[in-house]
Amino acid sequence: MQFLISVIADQTGLATAEEMATIDVFNERLQTDGHWLFAGGLTPPSAAVVFDNRGADNVSIDGPLHESTEYIVGFWLITAPDLEVARRLAVEGSRACNRRVELRPLLGD
Repeated sequence: MQFLISVIADQTGLATAEEMATIDVFNERLQTDGHWLFAGGLTPPSAAVVFDNRGADNVSIDGPLHESTEYIVGFWLITAPDLEVARRLAVEGSRACNRRVELRPLLGD
């Protein structure tokens, strides 16, 4: 099964050097244990652009889709044999990055 672990923050700013070191260790373990698919960090919501080309007009709006005090600052795409393992990895990811995370299965698994 494949899962998305979204990292949630309520303020802009990068992880501290200590947090980055802990995240690196977690990432290495995900890779070693065969759970790693991909991971990345995201720019602040102010850098987002929303596009809507469903109608006759091409519409683009600078800024995030939703205004919120919390937003996604990064993510992991992982593979796990079942939800229990994915939940354990999400808990460890939250601890590693020192932020809240959201775990969601990808469709089709």
